[in-house]
Amino acid sequence: MKLKSYLILLFLISISGTIIAQTESIPAGYVQYSNSFKFKDGIYLNFQQVKLNSPIQKSQIVTNIDYNSFDFYEKLFESDQISLYNNLGIKKDIKINEIWGFSDKGVLYINLNDEFNRIPVFGSISHFIANKTYTEYDPYSYSPYNRYNSYYYQDSRTTKTVMMQYILDFESGKLYDFDYKSVELLISKDEELYEEFIKLSKRKRKNLKFLYIRKYNKKHPIYLPK
Repeated sequence: MKLKSYLILLFLISISGTIIAQTESIPAGYVQYSNSFKFKDGIYLNFQQVKLNSPIQKSQIVTNIDYNSFDFYEKLFESDQISLYNNLGIKKDIKINEIWGFSDKGVLYINLNDEFNRIPVFGSISHFIANKTYTEYDPYSYSPYNRYNSYYYQDSRTTKTVMMQYILDFESGKLYDFDYKSVELLISKDEELYEEFIKLSKRKRKNLKFLYIRKYNKKHPIYLPK
């Protein structure tokens, strides 16, 4: 066999071996997640249902709201709880704050801080934004006390709402604040990326957090049921 033909044969064998290995790594009935992936519409009671792409469907929800209403979920979640039939056919009352999230038109939303928030970046490490309301307390504030023409101290509480960034670990389902320490922790499963990241200055680690999430997700794709 000529050298050129032999090299071509070796190349074809290596390519076919790579394709077979990639095919075997994908579980039957699963596909690699991409931006075109559509989650099944419905309510996800927990993160395990998200990983199985197996929500409680609209037909299982006990409601007078039109299933075809464009704002079906918005209306549904106006109350404190909903009634539904689980996959065993048992009717249950579920509090809204116990629901993990839902999918509408294939887009996934997570329940956090009393709101449902869209997850625009989904993968081994997901990223999303959510509002967070908190109360500031100032024990040294004072107000005029007119009767004695003097001042007295009173508690001062100010409620504020800020926009926060979060990341979600697909393996555990745990949520983390989006800071460089959390990113460092989650990408530590990849030794090469981790070593590359921690060699950066603190300032660069803060600025390049999102880039390394992208890198990690590209190297570690996830697979979901079709």
